[in-house]
Parts: sequence; structure tokens; C-alpha cells
Amino acid sequence: MNTKIKHLCDQLSQQFESISLERKVLLEKIAAFIQQKKDAHLPIQLIYVCTHNSRRSHFGQIWAAVASDYYGVDHVTTFSGGTEATAFNPNAIHALRDLGFEITKMDTTDNSRYDVGFGGPKSSICFSKVYDDASNPTSNFAAIMTCGDAEENCPFIPGVELRIGTTYDDPKMFDGTGLQDEKYKERALQIGLETMYVFSQIK
Repeated sequence: MNTKIKHLCDQLSQQFESISLERKVLLEKIAAFIQQKKDAHLPIQLIYVCTHNSRRSHFGQIWAAVASDYYGVDHVTTFSGGTEATAFNPNAIHALRDLGFEITKMDTTDNSRYDVGFGGPKSSICFSKVYDDASNPTSNFAAIMTCGDAEENCPFIPGVELRIGTTYDDPKMFDGTGLQDEKYKERALQIGLETMYVFSQIK
């Protein structure tokens, strides 16, 4: 893990008291799923779902990979998807780079793939796709719904063991405003904080 991301994780791990009790109860359901898989020595597969798979769901996919590494939880694979494919949003990419992630564009298309690294061989491959894309698991996974639209528009996800809504405000509403960069970073850090809390519960 690179120095900047490690320092950020250290900071976030000291801020769990800022998460409301109601929110912690919700997040602990995800932790219970992970703990159950870990105790059974089974793969831990997490899909973060949002309508366009362009912002919040990628933040979730990336932070879950980081948090599992930070807390030493093995055999975790993280994914993301949506109800339609668009592209990994450039404002989200900018926010992640600003936080210290090492992002490499792997191709040049309307929906490019990005390698999002956080030090050493650890990284996530991010691109926009539907939740049942061939690159995502088809069984034995948890689906974490990061936006209200996905929660409403995905009434059934085949193969899911745990489906849970942890909705976050969309930074898209600040696109093109003076608050754009601040709000994208704020959302990335909120998702980072809550994902770190989830993995801090694993024994």
C-alpha cells in the first residue's frame, strides 16, 4: 500500500465515531456476511451497484479492495455494476487521483478500462458495466446498493446472498459548479470511511 493511501486509511480508522449508530447497524450486516464467509474459508465477493456504474459504485469497489488489504482480510474480490453501462466518470477519477490512487487508463474507448492501484500489485480494474456483466460473479456474493435508483430499479439480482442498500448522495449534482471537486472528494471519503468500518469489524 502506498504511503499516501496508508496514511489516509490510518486517518479514516480514527473517525468511526462520526458514523451514526443507525448507519453502523446497516454496515454491520455487510460485515456479518464477510465474517461468515471468512469463517467458512470461502471466497468473499462484493458487488457495489449504482444505476450508471460511474461514480459511487466504483468508489465502493475500490475502497473495499483497500480496506480488505489494510485489515488483512484475505480472499476478498470486489466488483461493481449498474442497471446500464456508461463510463467511469472523469470527476470521480480526478477525486481518486487526488486522494493518492494510482490510476492508469488501459484503452481509449467511450467506456475505457482503468487500473486503479494503491501500491504494489494491489489494484482494481474499473469500467462501467451492468451488474450481471460476464466479469462479475453469478452466485455467492453480496450486492451493496450505493444509490436509491439502483435499489428501486434492480428488484431482483440473480445469485445474490445478501442485498443491502447503503445509499449515498450523488456528487453528479455538483458537476460544473465550484463545489464539484470538493463534493466528489467528500463522497469518496464517506464511502471510504464506511467501508473501512465494515472491514474493521472482521475478526
